[in-house]
Amino acid sequence: MNPESLLLLVTRTMPYGKYQGRLIADLPGHYLNWFAREGFPKGELGSLLALMQELDHNGLSLLLDPLRKR
Repeated sequence: MNPESLLLLVTRTMPYGKYQGRLIADLPGHYLNWFAREGFPKGELGSLLALMQELDHNGLSLLLDPLRKR
């Protein structure tokens, strides 16, 4: 995990699907868990979704709050 990836979580939006346009940091846990079970997409999006799922699963989403205020 690098700081740039954390910043991307609060600036990058989901490009498709039910939650299209929503910040990756704001995706619901059940949606992230579905990706974890079914497989994350390849590339940067998949890496960001996996990182957000890990943060959400471990109750660390609050770590992103200071980055949101930038």
